[in-house]
Amino acid sequence: MPHPPAKIRRMFELVEPIATITFSEVPNEAFLALGMRNYWDGYFAGRAAPLGTAPAEVVHAVFYNFADGEVARHIPWVWGKVSPQEALAVRERGSAAALRQVLGDLAGSPGLVRAAGLATRAAVSAPTEGRALYAGLRALDVPEDPVARLWHASTLLREHRGDGHNAVLLANGIGGTEAHVLLALSLGMRAEEFGRIHHLPRARLDAVIDGLRARGLVDAAGGFTDAGRETKERIEARTDELAAPPYDALTADELDELITLLEPIAAAAADD
Repeated sequence: MPHPPAKIRRMFELVEPIATITFSEVPNEAFLALGMRNYWDGYFAGRAAPLGTAPAEVVHAVFYNFADGEVARHIPWVWGKVSPQEALAVRERGSAAALRQVLGDLAGSPGLVRAAGLATRAAVSAPTEGRALYAGLRALDVPEDPVARLWHASTLLREHRGDGHNAVLLANGIGGTEAHVLLALSLGMRAEEFGRIHHLPRARLDAVIDGLRARGLVDAAGGFTDAGRETKERIEARTDELAAPPYDALTADELDELITLLEPIAAAAADD
């Protein structure tokens, strides 16, 4: 029997703060120490490293949701400062250190070891077809340290879901910047207030919003129409369906156990 969609969504909510600890201060400082010019250099070096020295056009395609030209400001420049192999090592060390820092005593608990084992079993079990970033991560060695292993498994699960999400966006004709607009609206924010796109030239952002308005997804005031809200909800539901295969490796009881074990870990990571 497949796991209930609500549990697949709950796993997304739990692995997200654990995986994204990699974008926090400790890993960022480690990348800056290697000569990165800013946060985004480190972001692209670390996240794109599983793809090797792929050109900016490929990274842009795989990441999907960055505006035109944003990736090219960092790729391939970062590979003149650090190799993909070095970036992977720095990212893993920095992420594990950051997670250990926020977890305190939880970092050495039997529950974390158990969670790392269950999460890893799920994370390495899914098919890789059509999931370029997930496949790149799957090719890496699984860390031995339990904290690093839990971060690595969470990252695999996050990027597996992300690859599927991009496929659903593409199937629904939603581009990367459009996806950020819809996300902003679902969070009750105006598009120009949303952190991932607020820096875009106003004319470019207005053109994206006008395109969504012409399709009946955004109203005259810049908010959701009923069709826009339904489209967003349909995309998220299908994304959850495509995110389910890793958890087929776990029994219902094991998935319930993993959710219970991850809840205090994710809460601590989210408070960072």
